[in-house]
Amino acid sequence: MTQMAKALLVDDRRENLMALEAILQGLPVQSVAVESGEAALKQLLVDDFAVILLDAQMPDMDGFETAGHIKRRERTRHVPIIFLTAADRDAQLALRGYAAGAVDYLTKPFDPWVLRAKVSVFVELWVKSRQLAAQSDLVREREAQWRTLTEAVDEATALLRAATPDSRTRAVELLEQARWGPTP
Repeated sequence: MTQMAKALLVDDRRENLMALEAILQGLPVQSVAVESGEAALKQLLVDDFAVILLDAQMPDMDGFETAGHIKRRERTRHVPIIFLTAADRDAQLALRGYAAGAVDYLTKPFDPWVLRAKVSVFVELWVKSRQLAAQSDLVREREAQWRTLTEAVDEATALLRAATPDSRTRAVELLEQARWGPTP
């Protein structure tokens, strides 16, 4: 069963987190809301996320510093970050957000449908990457089975060429295993 994608929502104001949860309602994503950059970093230690919606201006550790920590960690450096902020007064803040590793920077008030569309894209990419990883694991598993079977056939062929009665019996056993799998 495929794990549901998660979105990490980070904002120091509870009402903003509730609004974000409402905006994402109905998307194939589980929202995880935290109220600080520090709480976000802790959450990222235990969960994988398809996208992070990060408030730029928070007390203590702001969104830019939080993003810097996220992007420095091997485990989380590729998680897309969308900055959300009420600070529209300074274009430098958007540049600072992109410099911190954000994939987008939205100023409040923003169109909820635009945010939903952006989150949907990252959720879909997350799901596709999980599917590709699972298929890759399956291919590696099949290749390992193929190598095992090839080795058994090679060993059986060598034993048959040696042609002693005992080696013929062992060769037949190996060929049967290769054909039908190991016997219990």
